[in-house]
Amino acid sequence: MTVTLSPFAIDIPEAALDDLRARLDMTRWPEPEPVDDWSQGAPIDRMRGLCDYWRRDYDWRRCEARLNGMGSQRAEVDGLGIHVLHIRSPEPDALPMIMTHGWPGSVIEFMDVIGPLTDPAAHGGDAADAFHLVLPSLPGYGFSDKPARSGCGVERIAEIWAQLMPALGYDRYVAQGGDWGSAVTTAMGTLAPRGLEAIHLNMPSFPLDRRDPSEDPAIRRAIEANTRHRRWGTGYSRVQSTRPQTLGYGLTDSPVGQAAWIYEKYQEYTDHDGDAEALLGRDAMLDNIMLYWLPAAGASSARLYWESFGGRAIPQVHIPTAATVFPREIVPAPRAWSEKIYTNMHRWTEAERGGHFAAFEQPEIFTREVRDAFRAFR
Repeated sequence: MTVTLSPFAIDIPEAALDDLRARLDMTRWPEPEPVDDWSQGAPIDRMRGLCDYWRRDYDWRRCEARLNGMGSQRAEVDGLGIHVLHIRSPEPDALPMIMTHGWPGSVIEFMDVIGPLTDPAAHGGDAADAFHLVLPSLPGYGFSDKPARSGCGVERIAEIWAQLMPALGYDRYVAQGGDWGSAVTTAMGTLAPRGLEAIHLNMPSFPLDRRDPSEDPAIRRAIEANTRHRRWGTGYSRVQSTRPQTLGYGLTDSPVGQAAWIYEKYQEYTDHDGDAEALLGRDAMLDNIMLYWLPAAGASSARLYWESFGGRAIPQVHIPTAATVFPREIVPAPRAWSEKIYTNMHRWTEAERGGHFAAFEQPEIFTREVRDAFRAFR
């Protein structure tokens, strides 16, 4: 692989923002749901409230400026452009770390952990825990290129990341990920490229065994959560893994459709007191939604499910691995099962709170876990 790097400034034309506002104004809304909860999806009053704020009060230029101020670069790897935020620590001996998001996330998930991870001394921590951060957007996500051919699944992305890190000047580094980022980071662990010292996951993989007779509470919880998820929570993944192109027409044409497709998952997969907006904030939620809407990534992001979802064996990982299981994860991983994949599990913790979007929901807990996971590899 050949890698070239160049500065990259996000500069969305005002006409694209005008188009968004016009589409929001012309939304054809469905009738209200005949239930008083989220059991049929995002309620219409919540969507109207979010989209009214999006239309009248949300400021994309704030988010754009923030991203551009974080070492925004374009890495071209064998002709595929990858948008990267490269944030170097003020500490010269900081440990390089590549962090990978998932769906329906983006680099926006990491905004509140960037400061504490790169400059811990300025955030009440120890300067010895500093990281240089590399935050790429997955192919087909955000401002990364959309693969024009099939074959760009998690293993291919792991290979790209393994080329990206030395191209950025790092011959020794660690990797972190959740959701698809966990799958990519696990694939990197299997690949074990030169320089990768260890990995940390907030959604470790495991081989599901519903017939496991163990009375281990973690295994019983996982089986119950998986049963519930298969019944009520897999509609989005079944569509994205089978018909991403068909789905993409609606997501690409309707901002309300794209927003609802993501908003429901924030409500369902975060650890909150009934309102994901109160936990994450409207602006941050819309920042993330904009990284799908502006680049028209509804279909291209869903294709990763078509490429990589289900039915594939997970090869073992032998490099040092740390895992943090958050209590409101979709299916909280049991250690006994995960250790069948990760044979060198040097640290396993269960967080006191948090869900699927760990860094986004609980930046302080996430930061603590990442620091603790990699302290032995400095």
